Amino acid sequence: QVHLVESGGGSVEAGGSRRLSCVASSGYPHSRFCMSWFRMAPGKEREGVAAVCSDGSASYADSVKGRSYSSLDSEENTMYLQMTRLKPEDTAMYYCAANWGDYVHAGPSGPSQDDFPHWGHGIQVTVSS
Repeated sequence: QVHLVESGGGSVEAGGSRRLSCVASSGYPHSRFCMSWFRMAPGKEREGVAAVCSDGSASYADSVKGRSYSSLDSEENTMYLQMTRLKPEDTAMYYCAANWGDYVHAGPSGPSQDDFPHWGHGIQVTVSS
């Protein structure tokens, strides 16, 4: 079973940048797949942030579009989320998720949790004003 392990969380000041990483512990089990980022802020439901697929496609929620960029590194079996111009409302627990075997297309509100059956444990990002 492939485990997803997030890293790169921590505290950052508003306006700053942060790069999150998600490693697939034993590599990508399928050549056709999508990986995604979700986040859950205190008192709010978990929401989709970004998704990137092995076919080169990527999609972003409107809340982060233009400020965030997600990519895959096949040699390192890692997905990245580069976040810039961070805001206090970006403070949340960030989760990595994967769909091994299918391509998923997200809407304006970002990827759907229902499309991603495999999850990491999450990592905290705190943005101070």
